[in-house]
Amino acid sequence: MTGSRITAFGYHQPAGILTNQDLEGMVETNDEWIRQRVGIVTRHIAEESEQVVDLAVPAAEKALASSGLEPDDIDLVVVATCTQRDRSPNVAASVAARIGLRTPAAYDINTACSGFCYALATADHAISAGAARHALVIGAEKMTDVTDWTDRTTCVLVGDGAGAVVVSASDKPGIGPVLWGSEPEKGNAVRILGDWKPTFAQDGQTVYRWATHSLAPLARAAIEKAGYKPEDLAGVVTHQANLRIIEGLVKQLGVPQAVVAKDVVDSGNTSAASVPLALAKLAERGELPSGGPVLLFGFGGGLTYAGQVITMP
Repeated sequence: MTGSRITAFGYHQPAGILTNQDLEGMVETNDEWIRQRVGIVTRHIAEESEQVVDLAVPAAEKALASSGLEPDDIDLVVVATCTQRDRSPNVAASVAARIGLRTPAAYDINTACSGFCYALATADHAISAGAARHALVIGAEKMTDVTDWTDRTTCVLVGDGAGAVVVSASDKPGIGPVLWGSEPEKGNAVRILGDWKPTFAQDGQTVYRWATHSLAPLARAAIEKAGYKPEDLAGVVTHQANLRIIEGLVKQLGVPQAVVAKDVVDSGNTSAASVPLALAKLAERGELPSGGPVLLFGFGGGLTYAGQVITMP
């Protein structure tokens, strides 16, 4: 085998829903302001007792069931998250234990909002190198654990959830080469700092300027690295940070024919979960054609970015 491809998808969101109207009773904000600034209408909120692994497991189970593989077939689990409370065991090992995997390699990646694309690239590299054959790659976050609910600039943004894919060895590669990197001098523009009660914060204008001016050339480079042009794409799934950022990025890329993920409207910003969550929903609804090239592009805390073009199963 010379590469890998995604063969199945799964996602999970907690039952609780927080609306803009709910937030009006919590902080000084209103539905119109939130919609105009970030495009979010609702977000899913986990219970206090739910942890990151509790969100990741159902998404992983759905992806595994859809793949037709048995638990023993999975020999690698990679989880992208920045909101896991415990240092060890990591989320990947906990997921493996919960769903009955036997002896997989298991590790977590923390590059915040770009994490899933980083995780997918490392799984692709491992499979291409012969170190694994079938991998579960998961993005899972409980952003509400690190949210200051008195800060109206950030509490209106966040949601909880998880998305997962199964990646398998293939003689017809379906995951393009990754374009990844960072701008570490701007790293503190998006942060989760603190020991016992870490808190999400960001310099909104810095992030918005970076996103609207720097990301389109990087996304275009990821497309070109995979051997495509923007007009070839069947879909675009970016980090679901802000509807204005997504729409501006897509406009700069020039992809009017592509299906564009806008799950941020219903789910809010779920950090590393946002790309696989949005992708799995589009796949479930049949909105992305089999064999179609889809750009995945994550960006955020660090400031890090990563993108690749995948071929839909």
